[in-house]
Amino acid sequence: MASSVHDWYRIQSTDQLDSPALVVYPGRVKANIQLAIEMAGNVDRLRPHIKTHKSPDVTKLMLEAGIQKFKCATIAEAEMLAMAGAKDILLAYQPVGPKLQRFVALVRQYPNVQWACLTDNEEALRAMGATFAAAGIKMPVYLDLNVGMNRTGIAPDAAAFQLYRAAADTEGVIPVGLHAYDGHIRDVDFEQRKQKCDEAFAEVSALKQALKKEGFDHITVVAGGSPTFSVHCSRPEVECSPGTFVYWDKGYSDGCPEQGFLPAALVISRVVSLPAAGRLCLDLGHKSIAAENELTRRVYFLNAPDWKPVGQSEEHLVVEAGEGHGQHPGDIVYGLPIHICPTVNLYERAYTIEGGRLTGEWKNIARDKKIRF
Repeated sequence: MASSVHDWYRIQSTDQLDSPALVVYPGRVKANIQLAIEMAGNVDRLRPHIKTHKSPDVTKLMLEAGIQKFKCATIAEAEMLAMAGAKDILLAYQPVGPKLQRFVALVRQYPNVQWACLTDNEEALRAMGATFAAAGIKMPVYLDLNVGMNRTGIAPDAAAFQLYRAAADTEGVIPVGLHAYDGHIRDVDFEQRKQKCDEAFAEVSALKQALKKEGFDHITVVAGGSPTFSVHCSRPEVECSPGTFVYWDKGYSDGCPEQGFLPAALVISRVVSLPAAGRLCLDLGHKSIAAENELTRRVYFLNAPDWKPVGQSEEHLVVEAGEGHGQHPGDIVYGLPIHICPTVNLYERAYTIEGGRLTGEWKNIARDKKIRF
């Protein structure tokens, strides 16, 4: 019997599933992919980031849906995409040191892929150019712009203009566009989020227009992540790169209420001990759920929404369940991660659940720092 709307997450064959475990619901994944395409209006305007799922199986679902362009952050993620059949891959990172040599080796292994990467300063640009030129490669590069994230990138001003020109004069690379990640914009109120997003993007647009006047005719802009996807998807000139949409999580469900994506990945846990009256211990430690948020903002239990986490260690999570909770050792708990991306990175595989039953598994092979290259 299929699950109802309200208990869609329940699994009938839990005796076959050890815990803690990452589970995914392919039907919901497919629905999220279709919604992203509908929001973008044109599949060619999507360049999803695959940092969330790290899976060739999910990549293939996107390819089957018509998505052709992808974005990633690591060499392993880039390799996973190529292995899955992707033909247009942006490494949204500035490769330096050994990473640059690894990237060259990967590009050589997959010559039919349209590769690209980022740059944000002239020193790294020169090193990249020399390395690519020595390998006989003309690498497309996007100028990484700092629009407020204050993590990487160059401010979209006169210095960025000059760096773009320098890239055009650097052997081994060719500038093809601008990259602007605005992940710092997370206002729950959509109008406030939109206003901040528009203000940041105005500088990107101004730089693009200045470059076009200089004679750079074909400038692709890759912008945004999940929080601002619902803003950038209305800009026909932008390639959007959300990532979390494919699995979604509690954090974005609360923070982006205007987006209709469905939670499609959970962490299954079990009660392992009853340490005190009203308290339970679960097998959901730091190693099993993203722990960068404060303790009460790491997981939300779908079948026990009132439980309050009060302590966590590597293998255990202690929760306050209240008197008369009725729980027993071995009882199943369904946890919706607050932040799904680093949670997936803790698991080598995700078990697929269809019609309430365990049907298979998807390997998260790009969680590794290295696959082959």
